[in-house]
Amino acid sequence: MFYGATIWDPWLIVGQIVCIQCLYYLSLGLLLSLFVGTQVPRFTLHYFFNYSHVSASSFVGWCTIFAYFINSLAGAGYLLVLIERAKKCLDFSATLYIIHFFFCLVYGGFPTSVTWWIVNASCLVITAVLGEWLCMRRELKDIPIRSTRLAVVHGEIKPVIGERVLFLEGYWHYIIVKDIGIGGLSGVE
Repeated sequence: MFYGATIWDPWLIVGQIVCIQCLYYLSLGLLLSLFVGTQVPRFTLHYFFNYSHVSASSFVGWCTIFAYFINSLAGAGYLLVLIERAKKCLDFSATLYIIHFFFCLVYGGFPTSVTWWIVNASCLVITAVLGEWLCMRRELKDIPIRSTRLAVVHGEIKPVIGERVLFLEGYWHYIIVKDIGIGGLSGVE
C-alpha cells in the first residue's frame, strides 16, 4: 500500500469500522468465556454490555476487567492488520469504544460505575497507543529495492536506482541514481 495520497472512500471506512467492531466482540466473547464463563453458572450478554459486571469488588469482576485489558491488546493488533496507518489509530480506537458505549447504554443503561469508565478509558488508551506504535513500526520499515547490475544496451547505460561505481572512459566514477528518466540517466549526482 502506498501512503502518499489518501482517497476518501466512505465505504472502506464503514467496512473497517464494522470489521474491527465484529473482531472486538468476537475476541471479547472468547476471552470472557475463557475467564468468566468458567466462574459463573450462566454466561450471558450481561458480561459484555452491563456495566455492573465490570467491578473490582469480586473475583468475576476482576476476570471481566482482565478480559477487557487483554482484548485491548488484541484491538491494537486489529488496527495493525485492518487500518495500517498510525495517524488513523486514535480515530478508529475512539470509534470502537464509542460504539461499545452506545451498545452498553442501550442494553444496560447509562454506566454509573467509576470502574467501568476507568477500565474502558484505559483500554481505549492501550488500543490507540499500542496500535499507533505497531503501525509506526511497520511504516518505518525499509522498503526493499531490488538492485541489479548496470546493463549496456546498444551502447547506452541502463542503471537502476541506487549507488553505483562505474568505470567509464578510463576513470572510476561514483554515482547515485535517484530516478530513471525517459531519456536515460536523470537525477545523477
